[in-house]
Amino acid sequence: MLKFKKWLYLALTLVALYYIFIVNILVTLSILASLFIAFQVYKVYARRKLNKLSSSKELFRESELGVFIALVAKVAKADGRVSELEAQLIAIMFDDISKVFIEKDKTRNILKEIFNEEKEKTDNTKEVAQSLNKLLGRSRLKPKKFVSFLIQLALIDSSISSAEDKVLREIVNELNMTTDEYNQILNKFNSMRQNKQESMSLSEAYKVLGVNEGDDMNTIKKTYRGLVRKYHPDIIKSQDKDDAYMEEATAKTQQLNQAYQLIKKMRN
Repeated sequence: MLKFKKWLYLALTLVALYYIFIVNILVTLSILASLFIAFQVYKVYARRKLNKLSSSKELFRESELGVFIALVAKVAKADGRVSELEAQLIAIMFDDISKVFIEKDKTRNILKEIFNEEKEKTDNTKEVAQSLNKLLGRSRLKPKKFVSFLIQLALIDSSISSAEDKVLREIVNELNMTTDEYNQILNKFNSMRQNKQESMSLSEAYKVLGVNEGDDMNTIKKTYRGLVRKYHPDIIKSQDKDDAYMEEATAKTQQLNQAYQLIKKMRN
C-alpha cells in the first residue's frame, strides 16, 4: 500500500510538473507565435494603407508625412532661401520616405511638389502645425522627434537664424510642447555642435570626411554628401527608435557638416 501511494504521489508530481512547465511553455510559445503572426499581418496592412497615400497629392498632403513636409518647407525657407546644405538634407529625407513606397519616383515627385508649394506660403505655418498636432493625437514622442528633425535641419548650416527660431517656436507651440522642452532639445544639439567646433582642426576635418588635402573640392563634396546620406537622422527609422538614435545621428551629421564647412572655408 505504501509503495502504491509512493508511485501515486510520484505520478501526480510528474503530471503537475508537466502542466506547470511543458504545457505552460507550449501555451507561451503559441501566444508568442500568434503575436508574431498578428504583427506581420499588421505590417502588411500598414504598408498597404501607407502606399495608398501616393495615389494622389491631395491625399498625401493631408497625411502625417505630407503635413510634416509642409513644416520642413516653412523652416527651410524661413530666412528667405533654402541653403545648399538644407537642400542636401531635404533631398535625402525625400529618398528615405519614398523608398518605403512601391511607387518610389511618383512619391518623391509628390513630396517635391508639396515642399515647393508650401515653401512659398509664409502665412499658414500655424494652421499646418495645428493639422499635424491633430494627426499625432496624444502621442508625446512623435512631436519631439519631428521637432528634433526640424531643429537639425535649421542647424545644418551652423546656426539657427532668428527667423528660423521664430518659425520653430510657432510650430512647437501648436504641437503642445513647452518652451522648456524646445530649449532642452535645442541646447543639446547646440552643445554637440559647439564641442565639435571648438576641437576640430583642419587636419581633423580631412580625417572626419576621409579625404586627402590634395583632393579637389568636387571630390570632397561628393564624399561629404555620401557620408551625410549614410549617417543623417532618418525620419522614417526614427519612429521606432528612442531619443538616443536622433541624438547620435544628429551628432554625426553635425560633425560632417563642421568638417565640410571648415574645409570649404579654407579653400575659398
